[in-house]
Amino acid sequence: MNCKQSQRVLPGYLDGAISAGERSRLREHLRSCADCRRELERFNFLATQLARVEPVAPPANLALQIRARASLELSLWDGIARLWSRATLAFQNIVEPLAVPAAGGVLTALAVVILFVHGMLVGVPITGVVQNDLPLNLIQPAELQSLAPFPVPGIEGNGQSNSGPLLLEATLNAQGEVVYYKILSGPSDAAVQHQIDQLLLFSKFRPQLSFGRPTDGGRVLLSFSAVHVRG
Repeated sequence: MNCKQSQRVLPGYLDGAISAGERSRLREHLRSCADCRRELERFNFLATQLARVEPVAPPANLALQIRARASLELSLWDGIARLWSRATLAFQNIVEPLAVPAAGGVLTALAVVILFVHGMLVGVPITGVVQNDLPLNLIQPAELQSLAPFPVPGIEGNGQSNSGPLLLEATLNAQGEVVYYKILSGPSDAAVQHQIDQLLLFSKFRPQLSFGRPTDGGRVLLSFSAVHVRG
C-alpha cells in the first residue's frame, strides 16, 4: 500500500470501517511511513476532540418552526398554482373567441392565394370566359390573328362541299410562322395540302407567350367547314 491509498482508508482505520485485509496492509505501511503516522495522529486527535463536545439540545419549538416553515412553502406553491390557473383561464377566454375568426381569415387568405395562382398559371377564369378580357396568365397559348388576306381557291369557311370538313393542327415557332401542320380529319391529298400551304403561308399567327416572351412550340387548331378540290 502506498501513501495515496493509505490516505483514503485512514479515517476508516480509526472507526473500524475498513476490511481486515486493508487494516493489515495499512499497518504494514504505517511501520515504514512517518508521514502517514503523523496523519493518523491528527485524525485521532480530531476524533478525541469531537468526542468531548457536549451535545446541544434542540429548541423546544423546533418541531413547530419546521411545520410553520413547511406550511409557508406549501402556501407559496399554492399561490403560484392559483395564479397559473387564473392566467390560463384568462388566456383561454381571450384566445378562444378569436380562434374561429382567425381560422376563417386563414381559410379566406388561402382561397385568395389559390384563385390567384389558378388565374396566373392556368389562365382559365373560374366563372367562365369573359369576352374582350386581357389574359394575365404567365403562359398564353398561340392563336390565329387573321387568315390569308386573299381567298384561296378550294378552301372555304362555309358553303357546300364536295370533300367534307377539314380539321388541322399547326405548330408555330417564336416568330409566329407555321413550321409544321398535321391534318387531324378531312381530305389529305396533295391538292388539299398545296392549298393549305398557301393559306398558312399568308395567314398571321401570334406565337405562344411565356412570361410575355414568344416561344417555340405553340399549336393552333384550324377548322374549315368545306374543302373544294378543283382539278
